[in-house]
Amino acid sequence: MKIALVGYGKMGHMLESTALSFGNEVVATIDVASPDAKIKVSPGNYDDVAKAVVESGAEGVIEFTHPSSVMGNINALLKTKIPVVVGTTGWNDKYSEVASLAEKTGGTIMTSANFSIGVNLFYKIVEEAAKLINVFDEYDAAVWEMHHNQKADSPSGTAIDVAKHLLAGFKRKNEIVTDAFHCKPQPAQLHVSSTRCGSVPGTHTVYFDSPADTIELTHTARSRQGFASGAVHALENLKKFLDEGRLSAGKLYGMKDVFPEF
Repeated sequence: MKIALVGYGKMGHMLESTALSFGNEVVATIDVASPDAKIKVSPGNYDDVAKAVVESGAEGVIEFTHPSSVMGNINALLKTKIPVVVGTTGWNDKYSEVASLAEKTGGTIMTSANFSIGVNLFYKIVEEAAKLINVFDEYDAAVWEMHHNQKADSPSGTAIDVAKHLLAGFKRKNEIVTDAFHCKPQPAQLHVSSTRCGSVPGTHTVYFDSPADTIELTHTARSRQGFASGAVHALENLKKFLDEGRLSAGKLYGMKDVFPEF
């Protein structure tokens, strides 16, 4: 498969080596600053990004840039009708807008807060654990995450997704709070807290706490490799399922659509 990479920082380089190791061809690496990107574009010049992708002959795109650029890239790339996998986080409030844009343009997009296979298994484990613990009123719950100090958004998109899976099973909480508390939290509020430090690839912990004990569930990423592998496989499956007619163009998809086992 011919793949274009929009964003060629540390993650872009890992995506390239992963795509090549899977037998794909990387036909374009596009960035605003990376000195070894094949194609340089000016910041905010999203039409040039789309033009470079089309001219490369790419059959699929992986976008991994910055929250400040992601919506501009999505708008431009959807118009090309080339399948796009977006790894950039920090645009949770724009999902409905992007789904409408995909329908309007006929472009196809797939995204996830985290493409790691392990993290997606963690989601399912958290939801099942929440269902078990939900019947015992003495337990409270919270979510904490830690990432490297270069991460631009907080809390992580993965932490929000972990919280949503927890709420699906833990029925006495129904509100996610990501800010610091300046008063006593309400029983229905689920606190999602964040730490940024050093070079940590990503750690997510769910706490179930009672007066008698604490149960902790933790996923710790050793590197970004899990994300890179998942993103490349996601693009491969997205293109395959579109070609086979299992998925339709003009829609916004998630992990369950391209990995039915989730």
